[in-house]
Amino acid sequence: MTIRIVTDSTCDLPQEWIEQYQIEVVPLSITIEGQTYLDGVDITKAEFLEKLKTSKELPKSSQPAIGVFQEVYTRLAKENNNDPIISIHLTEGMSGTYQTAKLAATMVDANVTVINSSFISHALGFQVTEAAKWAQDGKSVEEILSHLEEIRNNTSLYIMVDTLEYLAKGGRIGRGKALLGSLLKIKPIASLSDGVYTPVEKVRTHLQMIKLLTKKLEEETVAKGKELKAVAIAQIEAEALANKLKDSIEKISSFSTNVLITETSPIISTHTGPGAIALMYYAK
Repeated sequence: MTIRIVTDSTCDLPQEWIEQYQIEVVPLSITIEGQTYLDGVDITKAEFLEKLKTSKELPKSSQPAIGVFQEVYTRLAKENNNDPIISIHLTEGMSGTYQTAKLAATMVDANVTVINSSFISHALGFQVTEAAKWAQDGKSVEEILSHLEEIRNNTSLYIMVDTLEYLAKGGRIGRGKALLGSLLKIKPIASLSDGVYTPVEKVRTHLQMIKLLTKKLEEETVAKGKELKAVAIAQIEAEALANKLKDSIEKISSFSTNVLITETSPIISTHTGPGAIALMYYAK
C-alpha cells in the first residue's frame, strides 16, 4: 500500500523535501494589481515582494478551486491503485482551503482523508513531513492520523511583524492605530492558537523579540522536560534577524535540533509585509 500526502503551498517546505517524500503541493492563488498568479508557480517570492512593496492595495489570496483538488485526488488514486490519500492543509481559521478539499474528496472515486492542520507555514509543514515519512515507513492511515494529532497538540507558532502597514491594509487594525504604532516603533507578536491569530505581546526592538521567543521556546519545551523534535523559522526580508534568533535558540541547554530557516510564501507575506519573522516548533 502506498499512502500519498497532499498539502498546499503555504507549507513553506524546501523543494528537495517535497521531491524526496513525493509530496503533492496544491498552489493557492494571489491577485495583485489585477493580475492573478499561482503561488510558487507563476511568480517567484522575490518578484512578488517587489510588487507587494509598490502596490497601493493589499493583494488578495484565494484558495484552490474545487476542481483542482478533484483532479489531484483522481490522478493520485489512478497512479496508486486507489491507495489512501491524506490531504493536510492550512488552518481553516484563515482560509477555506480545508473545506474545499474536504468537499472535493466527497466528489471523487478516491480514498481521501482531509486534515485541518490548525497551522500555517512550517507548523503545517511539520505535519506534512512527518506524514510523508511515516507513509514511506509503511505506517497505516490510522497510525499517521494519531501521530499528526500528537504533533498538532504540541506545536507552537509565534510571529512578529516589523511594520503595521500590512495589518492596517488587511483591516486587522485601524489606520490611526497603525500610524501611532509605527511612531512608537511597536512590533506586535502573536501566536496561532487553535488556528486563530491571537496577539501575545508588543515589543519595540528586535532584541526584545529574540529574548521573548527564546524564552517561550525554553519554557514550553526544555523546562517541561520535553524533547524538541523540530524547529523552524520563516522570514520575509529578515534573514539576518532569523539567524540571530537561531543563534539565541541554539544556546539553550540541551538543545540539539537543527533549525531550518526559509523564506515564507507570498500568501503569508501578503498579510505580514517585509521584515516579518515566525518561530515554530514542536516537542514530544
